Amino acid sequence: MTKVLLRALAGEALPTPPIWMMRQAGRYLPEYRATRAKAGDFLSLCYNPELAAEVTLQPIRRFGFDAAILFADILLVPQALGADLWFVTGEGPRLSTITDAKGVAALKPAEDIHEKLSPIYETLRILSGELPKETALIGFAGAPWTVATYMVAGRGTPDQGPAHAFKTADRAAFSALIDRITEATILYLSAQIEAGAEVVKLFDSWAGSLKGEDFDDFALQPARRIIAALKERHPGIPVIAFPRQAGERYIGFAEATGADCVALDNSVSAEWAASKVQVSGCVQGNLDPRHMVTGGEELVSEAQRITRALRGGPHIFNLGHGITPDADPDNVARMIEAVRTA
Repeated sequence: MTKVLLRALAGEALPTPPIWMMRQAGRYLPEYRATRAKAGDFLSLCYNPELAAEVTLQPIRRFGFDAAILFADILLVPQALGADLWFVTGEGPRLSTITDAKGVAALKPAEDIHEKLSPIYETLRILSGELPKETALIGFAGAPWTVATYMVAGRGTPDQGPAHAFKTADRAAFSALIDRITEATILYLSAQIEAGAEVVKLFDSWAGSLKGEDFDDFALQPARRIIAALKERHPGIPVIAFPRQAGERYIGFAEATGADCVALDNSVSAEWAASKVQVSGCVQGNLDPRHMVTGGEELVSEAQRITRALRGGPHIFNLGHGITPDADPDNVARMIEAVRTA
């Protein structure tokens, strides 16, 4: 096994951690903006396999990351289940809303998603043939809770209030929505693996707003179900789970879900993670994305501090969340150099 990302995911502590970045194909790169303009709009870019593969490859060519992550969006799954999806310039995604049991029942069966999502699988097939042999290919999906928050509210919200209100008003109907997304996610990620993904990641961006039993029911259990199904269908496939802002619930999350790696946001320290989370296996993270904007000596020192703190076990270097559009590509190169010389 030569790909360093796969070695870290298998539990190997490496002298230099593999590096990639969330949202590494994106608006901070001029070549991405040019390709997006060529596609016409964001969704057209997602569903154009040649152009989606091109933007996935751009940061690999520029920076030599150890992994490429499929260019797509977590809201393609609700669209494939029958939700209307569109993007408002400067504001982000909009969806038709589901607020009751009737809305959940009107969704398409999970097995009907592939017709809509087939271009995503073609993107992966293209990437499998074009990526450098040392670069791992990551597929991904949104975790059910996070996807549900958008399906209920019709947009991103600061506190996920509409989804919390729905689960309080009709927990059975909300659980049915989570189940439908879970079933679709299993099928979607399985098809991604069949198309060439060597690793898959579950993004639970809003996991931190779930507490107690709700975290168990709507973050932990769906992740466990998805991971178990994927490993039964594809023995040996590594899975990265990202229950963002889970705090103390990061502890034991890998064992509880079967994840091979837990991705950490930047609200926890690398030193804390080394003693509390990495003892169970691979961790990913967790440089504050603002350093990609501000740069300077603080970027170098923080990247090296994280690298050194997590050197005692398996670690994949990454940001604590996605790189922002105002980031400076030169700072990305500086970060990579800092990690590789730590």
